[in-house]
Amino acid sequence: MWATNLKILGVVIGTIALYTLIANAIPQVESDVPEELTFTGEVTAEQLVAAGEELYESSGGCTACHGLGTRAPNLLEGDDGEGPIGARCADRVEGMDCKAYLHESMIEPNEYVVEGFEPIMPDMRRTLSDPQIWSIVAYLQSLGGEVTVTAEDVEAPSPAPGAAQTAPAATGDGAPVDPGVSNPVAILEAFQCLACHELGERGTAVGPPFTDIGARRDPDHIRRSILEPRTEIAEGYEDFATLMPTDLGERMSATQLEVVVDYLAEQTGESP
Repeated sequence: MWATNLKILGVVIGTIALYTLIANAIPQVESDVPEELTFTGEVTAEQLVAAGEELYESSGGCTACHGLGTRAPNLLEGDDGEGPIGARCADRVEGMDCKAYLHESMIEPNEYVVEGFEPIMPDMRRTLSDPQIWSIVAYLQSLGGEVTVTAEDVEAPSPAPGAAQTAPAATGDGAPVDPGVSNPVAILEAFQCLACHELGERGTAVGPPFTDIGARRDPDHIRRSILEPRTEIAEGYEDFATLMPTDLGERMSATQLEVVVDYLAEQTGESP
């Protein structure tokens, strides 16, 4: 009897060991989360620039669009040889200095879209803290210009993102959308989903396309991708993970969420 039990125990242990080995062999995709920054009142321009450069080139997600020269302006060299952004940012908007322009472009990006590009940049307050945003501003200023970001800027809180939870979502043209709206495309436009995702002839190819998402993902997966976008990242889109807002579940009503999930689950890429 004991010999039989010993054999069974051996099979169980061997099975567990085998599946553990297989699980550990599967690559795990994980998105870098921008590390929180803490500066004292003695922060220097050099510290801000160093922190901003690290964010810009890594977990801040900036190079996903600005490093390609096709989806967004080339901030490091310019698109037509006009030089780095720090040398020309003061001339972008009349009456606005470089620091103000760069900061406003990060928190109100749709107000400062460069001609020839689509309004695909999200409000960076949804993914970065105030110190992180200001450190990136300092880094961009340093590219051919003078760094004027100070500790006072870093310590002063930015206004909350424009789409407050209690307010109607705004469409691309600024018109409010009733929180109870049931048109799925209107919801996708209101929350700027089509700024990064293609839906037929609409949208922009930054993130995975919506056109055939129903053929690739079931409703539960789609819902989870909206509520927890960085839990599982589609292969090939790892560099764009930080662009996806993590608060859509808070800003969308439950009805809006389910309308969007059901609609996307029906998108198989096939002609009706």
